[in-house]
Amino acid sequence: MSPRLQSLRQIVPLAWPVFIGQLAVLAYSTIDTLLVARHSSLDLAALAVGSAVYTSVFVGLMGVVLAISPVAGQLFGAKRMTEAGDSLHQAAWLALMLAVVGELVLWFPQPFLAISHASPEIAAKVTAYLRTLGIALPAALLFTAYRGFNTAVSRPKAVMALQIGGLLLKFPASALLIGGFSLGPISVPALGAVGCAVATSVVMWSQLLVAVVVLRRDTFYSGFGFSRGGLHRPRRDTLWRLLKLGVPMGASVLIEVTGFTFMAIFIARIGSTAVAGHQLAANLVAMMFMLPLALANASSTVVAQALGARDAAGARRLGWHGLELAVGIAFVLGAVIFTLREQVLGLYTRDAAIIAAALPLLGWVWIFHVADAGQTVSAFVLRAHHIATAPMVIYALAIWGLGLGGGYWLAFGDHAVPLPGFMQGAMGFWSAASAGLVAAATGLSALLAWVHRTQLKG
Repeated sequence: MSPRLQSLRQIVPLAWPVFIGQLAVLAYSTIDTLLVARHSSLDLAALAVGSAVYTSVFVGLMGVVLAISPVAGQLFGAKRMTEAGDSLHQAAWLALMLAVVGELVLWFPQPFLAISHASPEIAAKVTAYLRTLGIALPAALLFTAYRGFNTAVSRPKAVMALQIGGLLLKFPASALLIGGFSLGPISVPALGAVGCAVATSVVMWSQLLVAVVVLRRDTFYSGFGFSRGGLHRPRRDTLWRLLKLGVPMGASVLIEVTGFTFMAIFIARIGSTAVAGHQLAANLVAMMFMLPLALANASSTVVAQALGARDAAGARRLGWHGLELAVGIAFVLGAVIFTLREQVLGLYTRDAAIIAAALPLLGWVWIFHVADAGQTVSAFVLRAHHIATAPMVIYALAIWGLGLGGGYWLAFGDHAVPLPGFMQGAMGFWSAASAGLVAAATGLSALLAWVHRTQLKG
């Protein structure tokens, strides 16, 4: 068997359940976008700004909690099952502590509203949306710990099943709450964007409760010590290990996501139609991202397990082959979406103005997506090596500096010479963001090559 085929046989069985599960999660926001787009353009604009804020908060905190994956992955690869199980308990404590920080931001979102220059009507809807999502945040972070652990021990199907179940609950809940309903003596008014947040809170807590039952009842987990008692007491050494890796991981994810979500906040200054068009393009890119994200998770898992088993050559092989696979698939998918961009946008809305605002943005999707795949897999494989600080610096320079900073300058800066159309307004943000991702992918893959060379010499 060739080395590349061997790598595929290790990566793909782990990647496809992660892909399906993450696609189900992304469908939550896709459902919300589709339903709200048909309900009200004002609520769609509020959803664009509110989801950008929540995503920035949640994903940054999620990145810290996901330190459980490389930590538990190496312990699992080394057959240290009890320690791997305890790491999940410690990640749960970490999730609860981080939830407190997140709640403060969600309940007092005024700084984000000021940046977006949101109108009073939109600001009121965004505030209600975020405070309602505060109910979901603790459950979402705890479920993140469960998800990260299951990925580390090569059990992604358990997570996938719960995420699909959440989707089956999310769709009817959002549909009823966004538009309102009356059932006998029960009457719920149309909640618009806030209805999305209520539905998400119900889904998150339902998923978490089922996950706890699975950990206690499934015999697979008995070797990790989950069938006995409740949470282990906090352990300073393990919490410190998670934080030492998780804080730069969370910062990297926060930089990556805010570089994208702050685009929505800044584009909101241009107008509600512009930000609504951006929301459609952003949702499409996020959906495409699920495939390289799944391959990144799977590659990181098998690399961490190989490192735990002290197989440096196997870790190098799996890391590079995962990167090759993700970039190749992203190139093909980007080409297909670019070719069918008008038909794809027509699936979201019939509003000609919003389609006209979104259509030019999709010209950058191909480059954006390929670069996104490269930087994601490189970053995840580096985390399996417990390397997170240097990638954080690369992200800050490439995504915040070149991407977000460059986009702001193109859209709102003073220019001695008029810019071409593809570098103005929302297009300016997308062109700069694509350049930032290319720079990040180049820097992270170069760092990964250096790590591999160093390990082989050692």
